[in-house]
Amino acid sequence: MRVSRRALLASPVVLAAPALAQSYPSRPIRLIVPFAAGGSADASARMLADPMGTALGQPVVVDNRPGGGATVGAQVVARAAPDGLTLLYGTPGPQIINPHLMPSLPYDPVRDFAPVSGYKRAPNLFAVNAALPAQDVAGLIALAKARPGQLTFASSGIGSSSHLAGEMLKFMAQIDITHVPYRGTGPATTDLIAGTVSMALDTLSILLPPARAGSLRALAVTTPRRSPLAPDLPALAETLPGFDAAPFNYISAPAGTPAPIIARLNGVIVTILNDQAYRARMEALGEEATPSTPEELAATIAAESARWEQVIKAAGIRME
Repeated sequence: MRVSRRALLASPVVLAAPALAQSYPSRPIRLIVPFAAGGSADASARMLADPMGTALGQPVVVDNRPGGGATVGAQVVARAAPDGLTLLYGTPGPQIINPHLMPSLPYDPVRDFAPVSGYKRAPNLFAVNAALPAQDVAGLIALAKARPGQLTFASSGIGSSSHLAGEMLKFMAQIDITHVPYRGTGPATTDLIAGTVSMALDTLSILLPPARAGSLRALAVTTPRRSPLAPDLPALAETLPGFDAAPFNYISAPAGTPAPIIARLNGVIVTILNDQAYRARMEALGEEATPSTPEELAATIAAESARWEQVIKAAGIRME
């Protein structure tokens, strides 16, 4: 009887996890994007939201919360109830970059979030003005060393992926090139084509068409390997081993979200990312699906944070 009673008392605990996973979600889910509508992160989140909603049986609603270099949206998630109904569409800013750029954050980048799954990596394109006498990455590095401080690189803003990619190039190639920040990739690309700035490491889908048209010269992609979207172009890592400046996106939940809910979300996202038709859509955009376990995502965030901390400290970048 004693054993039977123990089993009886334990059964609610044993059954609690499956029951919780089966009843979740009972209401629509908010997927917080810490940027304005219309950008790359917003488009990717909306692309994921539809199949997620179908798989979960509840709508997944994209909620844009721009501001503070992505800290506003991240704070919404950090302070949300840990019930799996509020998720973060994570970009490098909230948990990877901002802790090293900003003197203080309104959340703890590690303790306030529960990792769910990786989502994607997307290459930037390293392109130069067509009149610049550099035909490849090695030639560009040699030119920069011959003209210290004279060459410039454009970015879509201080702390952006294009800014940090340029700083990584400076750090790894040991060259002196001057950063010129813009308010977005569009105006930066206009000035790059005009020759106002020398080079940029920015969104492949935006820079590749003018490069194909001859208005720019494409030198390399910023992923560790060549991109399916431009297989004829080398990876920067072929000249600078270890170079990797491809923005990493992922999904996180508030800390304390029950493990069965995290597991359910992870299973849905991984299944979507492993679907060949979905992967084909991503590859057409030059993106690589990066499904992962929550543990693998936590390790990736930690590794990315340590890598970019080195670059940010070497460049002396700060945002107030």
